[in-house]
Amino acid sequence: MERVLYEQMAELDEVHWWYVARRKILQSLIERRIRPPANARLLEVGCGTGHNLGMLGRFGWVDAVELDPEARAFAEKRLGRKIVSARLPALRGIERGAYDLVAALDVVEHIDDDRATIRALASCLKPGGKLLVTVPAHQWMWSKHDELNHHKRRYSKRALRKLIEDSPLKLEAIGYFNSILFPLAIAARLASKVNGKTGGEESLPPKPVNYLFERVFAAERRLVGTVPLTPGLSLFAVASAT
Repeated sequence: MERVLYEQMAELDEVHWWYVARRKILQSLIERRIRPPANARLLEVGCGTGHNLGMLGRFGWVDAVELDPEARAFAEKRLGRKIVSARLPALRGIERGAYDLVAALDVVEHIDDDRATIRALASCLKPGGKLLVTVPAHQWMWSKHDELNHHKRRYSKRALRKLIEDSPLKLEAIGYFNSILFPLAIAARLASKVNGKTGGEESLPPKPVNYLFERVFAAERRLVGTVPLTPGLSLFAVASAT
């Protein structure tokens, strides 16, 4: 990921509609579909600036992994303790068979060998532990944003399903989210191609727009993982270790 995007993440991740609503959706998904045990052990791989760590911490003790030193330093301030630097898929120094939940939230698309990555994440789970993965959807939505984020690919639902099914894990749930706003995203993407403005960097919308988008996106939290949503900007998968 480009340095400027980590800086923007640190500035915006507590207020920008996408981060705020996404945390609500992921928390609801964990509560309803994963249901970690009391005092669970959790691992977030690729935690960035740590904007999900507080939410994950509601479910138990959280360990984290982040390669970028500046993002890691910011996340350590949030977590209050050391965060490990370990590269996927090796994950050297990370305890195997130890976690009730491993989360890789918009991470797998950054790694060349995504199959080895899923196997590495799976190896960190206790028997019966769950993996939560989110990835960007639809290769045809590829844009400057993907290039700045150093994405290797975007995923179809079929490709994500196969990725999990070819691993040691059992797929429990898969689906789209950020579906309600998807038509607006398509329109914005088409407009950027017409006017030649490729964009890619994030900014905070005007307060009323930010509020509206947050409320609309967060409304999906009661639906994701419960009923199939129409195609959206993102995909999630929940899988369990046998």
